[in-house]
Order: sequence, then C-alpha cells, then structure tokens
Amino acid sequence: MTGVPATATRRIGASVWEVDLADGDVVVAKRHPDPNAVLAEAASLEWLAEPAAPPVPAVRGHDDRWLVVDHVEPGHPSPAAAEEFGRALARLHATGAPAFGAPPPGGPTEAAIGPAPMRNVPAPTWSDWFREHRIAHYARLAVDAGALTPDEARLVEAVRVEAPDEPPARLHGDLWHGNVHWAADGRAWLIDPAAHGGHRETDLAMLDLFGCPHLDRVLAAYRELAPPADGWRERVPLHQLFPVLVHAVLFGRGYAQQALAAARALR
Repeated sequence: MTGVPATATRRIGASVWEVDLADGDVVVAKRHPDPNAVLAEAASLEWLAEPAAPPVPAVRGHDDRWLVVDHVEPGHPSPAAAEEFGRALARLHATGAPAFGAPPPGGPTEAAIGPAPMRNVPAPTWSDWFREHRIAHYARLAVDAGALTPDEARLVEAVRVEAPDEPPARLHGDLWHGNVHWAADGRAWLIDPAAHGGHRETDLAMLDLFGCPHLDRVLAAYRELAPPADGWRERVPLHQLFPVLVHAVLFGRGYAQQALAAARALR
C-alpha cells in the first residue's frame, strides 16, 4: 500500500499496528471492518490538514479495509503545547465547511465515529440537523441496542437544541482527549477524526467530556482568537449528549443513564 516492503509489525491496539518499513520509515496501519469507515477517516485527515491547524498524520495509503498513516512519535502534554493547540483548533474551526452535516470532500455519507455508524447529511440549520442526526438518530440506535427504552428515547429526543447562529465550522468530530496525540515534537496532533461540518462548541464540549490535559490552557488560548458566544458553558451538556449517546449504543446502559441525566437537565 505504501510501495515499500514491511520489515516488522507491532500491535498497539485492537485493530492498529505499527509497521517498520524497509526504507527506515515507521507507519501506523489501522484495520476497519467497513470500507466507508476507511474512506471517511482518510478524507477526514486530508480535510483537516490545514497549515495553521493542529497537525495530523499524513495518509500514506488505504484500501477497502486498511488505512496507513505516518507514525508520530509520542511525547507528553505541556502547557505550551496546550496553548498552541487551542489557538490552532480555533484556526481549524474558522476554515469552515459547506454546510452543517457536510462530509469532508470525497468522504461518504455513511461514515463512522469510532466503531459506531455516523451519517453525514448536509442541512441548512444546525439545530434541525443536530436534533435529527446527532440526538434522535443515536437515541433510536440505543433503543435497538437495548440501552434505552422507547420512553427514555422520547425523553432524550425532546431536549431543547439551541446554539448561537454561527457559520458551519470544520470539526474533528470525535475530539475526546484520546484523539489528541501529544507528540515528541512538542505539539498536540489530531488523530482518528470523524470530521464534518458542525458547530464549533461541539468539539470544545467533547474535549471536556472525559478530561483533557491542560484543558484550561487549551480553552484560554482558543478564546484569545475565537471567543465562544455568551453562555457556551451552559450549552456543554447539549453538545456532550451526542458522544454520550454514541457510547450508550456501543457500551450499554451505564452511558444511557448519563444521557438521561443530561436530557432531564436540558428540558
């Protein structure tokens, strides 16, 4: 796939390997069960690769099952890297997207977020799109998975979906702290994206969902370039409801209870 023979492999995740190449390079090979997921991640990485944005691994090749990207030597979080990451994330969001729900150029409508399906369907307004394709859709999938009852799903679907009127931002789309790779070069890289057009507060809320090193520095630096609208902290639970529902679909009832608590607070 890279045109260079492999000399050694090391498994580093459930479906991820480091691969030594004969020319001395090291790449990361990631296996997806769905060809659309491969295409979606490759298109996401290429779309996010803006010069002023956080760095992303270069795509070296892909086919129906495998994605190969450059290896990025791991390092450690630092306040300086966090601040530059916050500024770079603001610049990424400002590059924009054609519409809310728009996939990356060349990316499929039926994409993925981690191992869960994710549909990228352009829409004229953020609230209608987020309500249907990020709240109601995953509430229904959670019912199918046995994580929510139909009555609970209706409670989730009834939340108020409101956010400031802003143009579509270019989102990483799955920006929990595990997808921020603190590298040996002193920078924070973006990995494993599920990119699409959305509201920039969604990426910020996802960073806060499971904790992120030096998050206060990240957000302070972000606000220097692109302050979120007033009341954005109160809207964090709304934006977090989407990834929590995804986790309910994948991992069951514990996350469903978290989603229900958020839904009750948002009514």
